[in-house]
Amino acid sequence: MDRGCSLHIAMFPWFAMGHLTPYLHLSNKLAKRGHKISFFIPKKTQTKLEQFNLYPNLITFFPLNVPHVDGLPFGAETTSDVSLALGPLIMTAMDQTQNQVELLLTQLNPNIVFFDFSFWLPKITQRLKIKSFQYFIVSPATVSYTTSPSRMCKGINLTEFDLMIPPKGYPISSFNLYSHEAKFLALKRNFEFGSGVLFYDRTYNGLSLTDAIGFKGCREIEGPYINYLEQEFGKPVFLSGPVLPEPPKSVLDEKWGSWLGGFKDGSIVYCALGSEWKLSEYQFHELLLGLELTGFPFLAILKPPIGFETIEDAFPDGFKERVKEKGIVHSGWIQQQLILEHPSVGCFVTHCGAGSLTEGLINNCQIVLMPHLDSDHIINARIMSRGLKVGVEVNKGEEDGLFTKESICEAVKVVMDDENETGLEVRTNHAKMRNLLLSHDFETSCVDGFCEKLQELVR
Repeated sequence: MDRGCSLHIAMFPWFAMGHLTPYLHLSNKLAKRGHKISFFIPKKTQTKLEQFNLYPNLITFFPLNVPHVDGLPFGAETTSDVSLALGPLIMTAMDQTQNQVELLLTQLNPNIVFFDFSFWLPKITQRLKIKSFQYFIVSPATVSYTTSPSRMCKGINLTEFDLMIPPKGYPISSFNLYSHEAKFLALKRNFEFGSGVLFYDRTYNGLSLTDAIGFKGCREIEGPYINYLEQEFGKPVFLSGPVLPEPPKSVLDEKWGSWLGGFKDGSIVYCALGSEWKLSEYQFHELLLGLELTGFPFLAILKPPIGFETIEDAFPDGFKERVKEKGIVHSGWIQQQLILEHPSVGCFVTHCGAGSLTEGLINNCQIVLMPHLDSDHIINARIMSRGLKVGVEVNKGEEDGLFTKESICEAVKVVMDDENETGLEVRTNHAKMRNLLLSHDFETSCVDGFCEKLQELVR
């Protein structure tokens, strides 16, 4: 294929909004360069993403009928339709779309197929003489730590003590996982994730069979982990660039714009812990009391804690009266991108999901890292706090992983204090990273380079 020739790319992401949406963001970047995209998506979920398709002339949705699996509510298609515990059954249902996917690929005959968890896809593409490309939403640092051949060759019986030590050759030799985090990783190695397949086996089998591997990111941040993975798997690893969110076409709701506008620049703490994290009542109380303890105005976007139907039912005694209009706790969807851009927001407390971290890095608000107990979130927090030093992590108990109101308050005050030595270092590093990510033509150059490597792959 000649350099510069347009590609036909099929996208088949995991049936979770946190994967479907980033795949569509990337599809927009590729379609902007003239590449044709065939996007495989659960039938009823299509309407949720159509508004984000910026190039409908080049990006075409192909709906899939998601089979019913015993144990799932009827009509469930994605993880947003079910509780966290039922996620593996969504994966089983996705595996059962294999015949539909093969038929579509046979009819469409794309040059290459992007996938993440469907480890069986490369066997289909090999038969059809189509290239496969395992594109991850999680960071290369996470995949390197958890799923490299050096790690996987040890089998599933690794202990928490084994997992506190990085695999052989890992770019950072001293990673310092907490004991409770290593225990979680050890348990996850025995976690069944759809169709009787263990979670890490599913990922590793895809990595072993795919023609090439891809991640969101840039070499300035991810370079050491990309080099490590190329050595470990003996195949090319491409970076798509940071895939920054497109500027929103909507404006901030008057309700939030009016409230945020009532405070001085850089004074508000915005806390958002993702769409799936439900805190215990105790941790919910500690978080709210910690935000109150900072003395700063705050906006917290949280799910009701475990055992509660509403946010207000779970408030600590007297909390609502004490914070009044200075603190708001909200449980619904919010325009996060626009909130983070608002000049009054000075601090972002995040669960360390990849999308939220990117949104935090490209804005002026300082970042407080409070990772959810998820392998990617844990590794992201360590990279951001100890590797890049662009944020401050909330201290937690070594064994139980619990934070306190004091540890929440301390982390927020560090990043909000212009005279604190650690806070100053973090602010300086964050500013440098923001300037890099937003510098003229930086992302354009990254995506252009990514497209060239894809074109070389399919020749």
